[in-house]
Amino acid sequence: MSEPFSFRLVATDGRARLGEVATAHGRVRTPAFMPVGTQATIKAVHPEDVRAAGADIVLANTYHLMLRPGAERIARLGGLHAFMNWPLPILTDSGGFQVMSLSALRRLDENGVTFRSHLDGAMVALTPERAIEIQNLLGSDIVMQLDECLKLPAGRDEIARAMGLSLRWAERCKRAFEGAGPGRALFGIVQGGDDVALRLESARALVDIGFPGYAIGGLAVGEPQAVMLAMIEAVVPALPADRPRYLMGVGTPEDILEGVARGIDMFDCVMPTRNGRHGLAFTRFGSVSLRNARHADDPRPLDPQSACAAARTYSRAYLHHLVKANEMLGAMLLSEINIAYYQELMQGIRAAIAAGGFAAFRDATREGWSRGDMPALA
Repeated sequence: MSEPFSFRLVATDGRARLGEVATAHGRVRTPAFMPVGTQATIKAVHPEDVRAAGADIVLANTYHLMLRPGAERIARLGGLHAFMNWPLPILTDSGGFQVMSLSALRRLDENGVTFRSHLDGAMVALTPERAIEIQNLLGSDIVMQLDECLKLPAGRDEIARAMGLSLRWAERCKRAFEGAGPGRALFGIVQGGDDVALRLESARALVDIGFPGYAIGGLAVGEPQAVMLAMIEAVVPALPADRPRYLMGVGTPEDILEGVARGIDMFDCVMPTRNGRHGLAFTRFGSVSLRNARHADDPRPLDPQSACAAARTYSRAYLHHLVKANEMLGAMLLSEINIAYYQELMQGIRAAIAAGGFAAFRDATREGWSRGDMPALA
């Protein structure tokens, strides 16, 4: 029988939390960063390399998999874990982000969202009930409610309308999820834009509905970092301490450090692989652009102390050449390096919280970024 879904708080250090999420497909050490596999693949990285880097969980997307290859087809093929050869936990986003990002292709009302497919132009309906049905067919371990995500800035009336709609959809999603198999969980999503009062109203209403975990959505969508951090600081105290907290779509290594410092347990972002495909590496020296001509004659590795073999063994000159020549190996290697760096950062964060030294770890990590990349050879 599958292990029941649960969250165990292991230690705290200030507001930073060390924990563990148990699911039907294994346990997730928190704070955790989830690499994004929107279409059942972490772009340009083998699943085995994602796991070797230290990832316990990945994210896939309901909207995209609904369109291609189809949730029913994936279910017939044994579910998403078997389909993408990832036997560990999977979280699926409900499609709420696409409500914002594909606004030119959709129509929204109380019942749900109707999209014009970006693939073939066909009209596709996504209601709260259908979003849950699709995620059940996929067999994801953590299921997200359908919500309406707004791009910021937005007017207060519009933010309040979207927040209220998301709460009503949350209730419908919970009803639709009843009877789901053991080891799986539905998370509610706090909305409310950049308005503290609306954020707190959303958080308190979701807690009253009752979910095994809570996400903070609608951030990192155009607002300054200071606004994002202020919303986290306002919302976290309103969420139950015995449930995981997930900050959706965030973000940069600095955003992750700041989120952990404010009590966040889970993160996801396309940044490691997207930036890798465009020649940017994340390292303990900060971000490094391999497009820069200063790397063209540099035989040194990107980081000789990295746990990632690709960062230790390929020269900067070769990585620069691959990027400039638009060779797919460049995208593969830099995406692998970035996934590994994010997981190395999370491992360091967890170890620091366990030792009661998170503040010192945060300062040392920031100092490393501020020193910048290794100087070029003379």
